[in-house]
Amino acid sequence: MSMTDVDTVEAKTATEPRRVNKSELRTARGLAAPAIILLILLTQIPFLVTIIVSTINYNLLRPNDRGFTGLDNYISALSSGDLGPSIVATVVITASSVVLSVVFGMVFALLLDRAFPGRAVARTLMITPFLVMPAAAALIWKYSMFDTNIGILNWISRSLGLPIVSWGTNHPLATVIIVLTWQFTPFMMLILLAGLQGQDKGVLEAAQVDGAGPWRTFTWITLPHMRMYVEIGVLLGSVIIIQVFDPIAILTRGTGGTKTLAYLLYERAFIGLDIGQAAAYGVVTVVLTLIVATIALRTLFKVFMAGGSR
Repeated sequence: MSMTDVDTVEAKTATEPRRVNKSELRTARGLAAPAIILLILLTQIPFLVTIIVSTINYNLLRPNDRGFTGLDNYISALSSGDLGPSIVATVVITASSVVLSVVFGMVFALLLDRAFPGRAVARTLMITPFLVMPAAAALIWKYSMFDTNIGILNWISRSLGLPIVSWGTNHPLATVIIVLTWQFTPFMMLILLAGLQGQDKGVLEAAQVDGAGPWRTFTWITLPHMRMYVEIGVLLGSVIIIQVFDPIAILTRGTGGTKTLAYLLYERAFIGLDIGQAAAYGVVTVVLTLIVATIALRTLFKVFMAGGSR
């Protein structure tokens, strides 16, 4: 047998997957079973119950008038005229907050990736907004920043001789986006900072030796390397922000184009007391969330692949 045949046999042996016997397979399934069962109990069964409730005429104002309605709740939800504006508001608020959070998160990640005195303290302080509860963050911004009498923003406007702005009334959409951006920028920063610290420093040093400036190094080396981390940040941020409720309920109460799907569902369930139609809105929200997440991932993947192939 020649050396070539020996190398071929060794290569095939090395690439062949190891066979797992039935005992090991049963052990692995047994270890994973409790987590899978718990996940099904916490997520899939409540969603199945929601689907069932969405097909029932279930209004708390008429507790004795219940019955199977089929798709009537879905037809009512789709034809009510409230779903379209809520979808638009959800997409605008989610997309704006995610994009701004990624941009500011990238800036702060690049700054905190450098060595300077007090970097650990700066990182800790930058993470703080994400640790604040959404309701508490909305209340802080409502009274400490946006209030017309004691808010810091209007105090600055008053000091500069500028007109006083009632943010929640005059600019409700911007108010919600600002609060969400402030709260989720640290979340994006943590993900992007992990990507920057995993970058090969030798490649950056070679680019610097070859005369590449900071901008070219960032756009041609760092940004393609960060593609996966940006995708993760956008996906997780979109899924979280799309269901945000507290800032909208506290700051604007759904006025001025800020009535998202989450707030619309709250209105139907706790103000209109129509549980069946609220369940239908919940199912529609889950479906739209899956569609948005899929489209966002595919679009980002195509954009970054096109940028990396230049």
